[in-house]
Formats: sequence, C-alpha cells, structure tokens
Amino acid sequence: MTYTAPLRDIRFTLDEVADIAAVAALPGYEEATEELRDSILEEAGKIAGGLLAPLNRVGDTTGAKWNDGAVTTPEGWRDAWNTLVEGGWNGLPFDAQWGGMGLPNVLNTAVQEMWHAANMAFALNPMLTQGAVNALQQFASEEIKQTYLPRMVSGEWTGTMNLTEPQAGSDLAAIRSRAEPAGDGSYKVFGQKIFITYGDHDLTENIVHLVLARLPDAPAGVKGISLFVVPKFLVNEDGSVGARNDVACVSLEHKLGIHASPTAVLSFGDQGGARGWLVGEPHNGLAYMFVMMNHARQSVGLQGLSIAERAYQQALSYARERVQGTPAGWTGAARTPIVNHPDVRRTLMSMKARIEAMRGILYTAAAAHDVRHHAADPATRASAATLEELLTPIAKGWSTETGQDIASLGVQVHGGMGYIEETGAAQHLRDARITTIYEGTTAIQGNDLVNRKLLRDKGAGLTAYLDDVARNAEAMAGSADANLQALGRELGVAARRVGEMAAWILAHAGEPALVAAAAVPLLNAFGLVAGGHYLGIGARAALRKLAEGASDDGFLAAKPVTARFYAEHLLGQVEGFRASVVDGAATVMALDESQL
Repeated sequence: MTYTAPLRDIRFTLDEVADIAAVAALPGYEEATEELRDSILEEAGKIAGGLLAPLNRVGDTTGAKWNDGAVTTPEGWRDAWNTLVEGGWNGLPFDAQWGGMGLPNVLNTAVQEMWHAANMAFALNPMLTQGAVNALQQFASEEIKQTYLPRMVSGEWTGTMNLTEPQAGSDLAAIRSRAEPAGDGSYKVFGQKIFITYGDHDLTENIVHLVLARLPDAPAGVKGISLFVVPKFLVNEDGSVGARNDVACVSLEHKLGIHASPTAVLSFGDQGGARGWLVGEPHNGLAYMFVMMNHARQSVGLQGLSIAERAYQQALSYARERVQGTPAGWTGAARTPIVNHPDVRRTLMSMKARIEAMRGILYTAAAAHDVRHHAADPATRASAATLEELLTPIAKGWSTETGQDIASLGVQVHGGMGYIEETGAAQHLRDARITTIYEGTTAIQGNDLVNRKLLRDKGAGLTAYLDDVARNAEAMAGSADANLQALGRELGVAARRVGEMAAWILAHAGEPALVAAAAVPLLNAFGLVAGGHYLGIGARAALRKLAEGASDDGFLAAKPVTARFYAEHLLGQVEGFRASVVDGAATVMALDESQL
C-alpha cells in the first residue's frame, strides 16, 4: 500500500515529451532552472511518499466528520496541510506578486500528480484552491485580489467552486441561487449548493467560496449567471479574519470513495444573506468559472493518471510477491510469482503502457497552457491555446475512464485479495470512480470535443493535430527499429480512422442526436491516438539517447517495447470506435424508450 513517486518517468516525460526546457525559457520563468526543477520534484516525491501516502488509508477508514455544522478532517490532515503551507507548495505556479514561486504550470502538474497518487482525497483541497486562485487572478478587481490572493496562494486560506444545486447539476441554466445588491458595493447571496469539495473543513482559518448566482435583473439561462466571492469569514480592513458570514455547512455527503474529502452541502443566506462581492462584470460568471473548471478538468484527468499509477504500483508489487502455480511455457522453478504468468504480464503491460500515454497527454496539455500565457509571439500563443483546448476534454475524459479501468485491473491482479478492503486495492477503484463524473462527465467531455472543438472550427484544429500524428507515424514506420515500425504502422492507421470519424460528424452536423451519439466514441478513439503519439515521441527520444551512448539499466530500452505493446494491443480499439460512429450512431436511439 506504499507509494513511490515515479520520478524517473516523470522527469523523462517532462524533458522528452513536454519539453519543459522550452517552457522554462519563456518570459517569466527565468527562475525555473534545471537544478531547481529537480530539487522541487525530489522534495515533492518525498512529501508524497513519506507524508501523504501513509494518510491515505487513515483518511479512507476515518473519513471527514460533520457535527453540528462543523467539519473535522482525519488525524494527520492538518499537520500535512501545514507542511504544504510552510513550504509554499500551493503557490508554485503563481506570480511572485501574490507570494507565489512563479514556476511553470507543467512543473506544478508533475507535483500534483504525485500528491493525487499518494492521497487523492487530500490533494483535492490544493487542487480546488489553485483553480480558485486562477479565476480571481484573471478576472477579479484589484481590491478583491489584494484581499484574498496572498492568503490563498500561500494556502493559509483555501478556495472552492460552487456551481451545482439540487435541481441544477450539469444544466447550469437551472441555477436558482440569487444575489441582491446590499447598497455598499457588496451583495447578499441566497441559495443552496451541493457537492462542494472541501466546502467546509478545519485545516485553515478561512475558506473562500466562488459562487454562481443570479442578480435581480439577470436574463434567463446561462447568460444570466454572475460570479461572487463569498468567504466563510468576513475579512477585516487590516486583512484579519472577522465575523462569521451567513454560510452554513448543513451536511456532508456519504460517498463511495474519497471519504476524507468533505463533500459539503452549503446553505447561503439563512440568516439574512451571505455577504459576497461580484467578480468581474455582471452576467458573465459562467465564462469566469470556466477558467476554474478547465483547470479542474485537467486536474481531474491528472487524478486518472495518479490513481492508475498507484494501482499499478500496488498490483506490480503483489504480482512479484504472490507465488501461485506454474505459468504456461515456464521452464524455471515449479512455482513462481504470478508476474511470470502471461495474462498477468499482459494486464500489467496494459496498465504500464496507458499510464505512460496518459502522462504524455496531460503534461503536454499543461505545457501548452504555459506557452499560451507566456510566449512572446502571438501566433505561438494561439497555436498553444488551440492545442490545450483540444487536449483538455481528452485529458479529462479519456484519462479518467482509463484510470478507472486500470484501478479495476489492479483489483484483478490481486485476485480474491483485491476484493478485500485490507489490501487497499479496492480503495483505489472506489476513489477512481468519481473521476469520470465530477467536473463534467465523460459525455460532457465528448460533447465539448465535438461541439466546441470540432464543429466550431470545422475540424481545422483536429486536422492539424492529426497531421502532426501522421508525420510522427510516418517517421517511425520508416525507422530501422522494429518496435517503432510497429507503432508507426498502427498509429498511422488509427489516426486516419479518427479523421474519418471527424469527417462523418462534420457531415452530420445538422443532426444533433447523431453527433451526440458519436461524441464519446470519438473522444475514446482520439485519446488512444494521442496517447500513442506521445508514446512514440518518448520511444524515439529513448532510442536517440541509447544511440548517443547513454547508460541504461533497462529504463530507456523499455520505452520502444512498451510503445509497441500499446500499438499491438490497444490501438486496434480505434477501429471499433470508428464502426460505432460511422456505421452505428443511428442505432443508439433506434429503440423507443419503452423498449429499453
């Protein structure tokens, strides 16, 4: 049940796939030297394995507790949070003017991967806080920034996002929470929000809620939603914490997993109105909140990678220790650890290959975010923005579905012991289950990919991406290395199939039900292709290093073999996804509802 940060593969992916050196050379990242980056990764790995991972089981069995409106976190949680605050970890990607380190987002992504893998329930708190900081930093008034950002960047205060209501889940147009002008520049906020991660806790002296609500003159629908800062405690003029605001945690949800993460039901305005302050312009709150949501979507995709890595490490350790039977074709000792059974090995390879593919996708998306906001050239910024936006639904949708599957395979490798809670394998599966749901279900990510990315620019962004994949595939197919050749051939075919799916969707743009039926299969196929693309980039880099004489203990040599496994065992699924779109989209709604 231990966790060891996979620093070697993290560094390899940062260097060879995401090109962190190029990111660190961007304006504003002058402090992000290789030495500092290595030091941060090393220390973050120690915190993950030595501090956060041991608390994972404690948090699962104890859970967060609610009593008379107050929430307490498990033993050890507060000390762990104070360690992050004292080290300035929450401020790693933020501007120095707010007390941050001013380091690249992609480096922060690597740190967050380790922390989510070590203890996902704990890591949700810094994740949501960083998302809230992003939104305030970009859209809030100078007064709001001065009041809240220094304490949120430091981690002394935490942040939440408040969208969902009992009658308004993904349909944000149905939001009923309201905000009334108080006459002094503030507003009185009324309403109830549900599913609020870390909506209340005992880790910090204040919690800063970002709340979607409607003004009295708001138009109907999503265009009538505004965004407000509503702190748990009001803030005095000198920056100290003042009186309790009219915000109450009325209960915590009882969940399948992430038990130590308090998922709160918050009630605003039961005693006359919670005081809040408008962020940005009226009626534009959803656009502002999407900054936080997109950060959260990439972060939740990262959870898919993290929980998969944790499950893989545990499954691999168990497979190396569990002695059972004689494998088919085995010529060694009569009995051997199950890691030598071919199907267990196939399962472990499927886990390993997809973990490395996810890491390539997620780190590339994070690096694109850095380039988008820091490159000097407008065209470079625009290109990076297109890449980040294209990869975000893949990072969230495909990575969480994949992470959930890998966590399930982790249980399978354990056999019957995986079904027993004491081994810990079941916790990873329970924790992983939420990732495909919150911050937008997989269907929402598929619809985002189709409607906001593919149809909006008539396929231009996706076509440009697939052209890059095709060039990579062609180069690998022409390589002297048999492993690269195999990946090149399979990746080229799979990329063409994704192109055919996209063309079919564009041709049926006027039939929204068909397009919606095709959305998730397209997302899954694109995720497989993107993962193969980045595995190929990594495999080529590994072979180049070996050709240059780099010493190797098997790590570099494993890269092209792992990529070939991915090509021969996983990329073939794209053909099936193509068939479900091009040939089978109409079948989805072919039965009447009464026939289901």
